[in-house]
Amino acid sequence: MKKIVLAVLMVLVTGVTFAQEKNKKLTMEVDGKCDMCKTRIERAALGVKGVKYAMWDIPSHELSLIIDERKTDPMQVKAALVAVGHDTKELKATQEAYDGVHPCCKYREDNSDDSGRHN
Repeated sequence: MKKIVLAVLMVLVTGVTFAQEKNKKLTMEVDGKCDMCKTRIERAALGVKGVKYAMWDIPSHELSLIIDERKTDPMQVKAALVAVGHDTKELKATQEAYDGVHPCCKYREDNSDDSGRHN
């Protein structure tokens, strides 16, 4: 009986351990406009422990990530993004953080120059 209980516990512990992936791929929408936004977003994401890869696509506003779920989760990444002034679907940057981004990066306003280039 003792061996059966021990075996069941081992199976449960193994199942919980494998539920978290070492290299989980995910994407999320992050507001921004340009190359400066791209740099800021990718640096903020990569600054979160457990984020192994971050690439933000300017036209689609999609941030592709590879994370170690044992060290982080998507909400920690989103918190880092809003801290540097970029909104996600679930979290919005404070006005103070948003005001800290470069004037050409103001995505909440309707600016006519959406080229993504800075002179």
